[in-house]
Amino acid sequence: MSIIDNAVYVDGLRFANPNSLDQTYEVMDSCDGMAWIGIFRPDAAEMQSLAAEFSLHELAVEDAIKAHQRPKLERYDDVLFTVLRPARYFDETEAVEFGELHIFTGKDFVITIRHAETPGLASTRSRLESDPDLLAQGPEAVLYAILDQVVDDYKPVVQGLENDIDEIEDQLFSGDPHVSRRIYQLSREVTQFQRAIHPLRGMLEKLKNGFEKYHVNVELQRFLRDIEDHIEIVTAQADSFRDLLQNALIVDGTLTTNRQNEASAAENQQMKKISSWAAILFAPSFVGSVYGMNFENMPELHWSLGYPFALALMFLVGLVMYLIFKKKTWL
Repeated sequence: MSIIDNAVYVDGLRFANPNSLDQTYEVMDSCDGMAWIGIFRPDAAEMQSLAAEFSLHELAVEDAIKAHQRPKLERYDDVLFTVLRPARYFDETEAVEFGELHIFTGKDFVITIRHAETPGLASTRSRLESDPDLLAQGPEAVLYAILDQVVDDYKPVVQGLENDIDEIEDQLFSGDPHVSRRIYQLSREVTQFQRAIHPLRGMLEKLKNGFEKYHVNVELQRFLRDIEDHIEIVTAQADSFRDLLQNALIVDGTLTTNRQNEASAAENQQMKKISSWAAILFAPSFVGSVYGMNFENMPELHWSLGYPFALALMFLVGLVMYLIFKKKTWL
């Protein structure tokens, strides 16, 4: 069985700990309590059993089995179906892991379905069990407590992403060739994070609109508004991360272009030097090759000053070319 924790509560206190879904149904028939069933990756048979007992809509059941759902909140008659995308930051790998949590809440039951190892809801359950007055408020109290935990767990993710972005800013000006890849990876994680948190605004708005219709306790209303404030803060931070990464990508592109231009300019300067010296050396080589032909009608060959004249000519031509290139800053 994939049941993680299964309990029936009466007046905010744990009344029974059924070992199976069938036992849970029997206890619920014998008392006026609330069942909270925690399941990890249920199979189709378990979901069909829960659907038959608690009148869960087939579309919601199908979503709960297949998973890979976006964050949403849907109401099917008296049953509320909520999908959340919890997140966790790993310092070792500097990566964000996203989970998936489905919650069915009805008049007298809560079914929590996890499709990832995290987040565990044991701490949320313990927190509610330590406050019977809050737990006695029913399924709404459980839903709001889970929302609160998921949103609180976003805070370490925000801190981790913020640290990564600070490191990227240092990498940008250090000439790290891998910074572009890290910016793209971090941008993808920020985008996934935004997809997890942006729908929460609309989901909380739907819950607030149902306060009067479903007679939600005043304290729970305040509880939900506090969660809403935290979501606004996290959302604003995530949006700012996206802008920072876009700017970082632009800066990286500019710096890369500048480095390429500098490298190209250095190469051009080297080519100018090589070409200049090649031209300077070519001049005496040309003169020497002409006088090395030894043609019969070359008067300079029989001139007593021919040799000094040839050396002087080669030197002067080379000197003139050197001065010209020097003036052009090629040398």
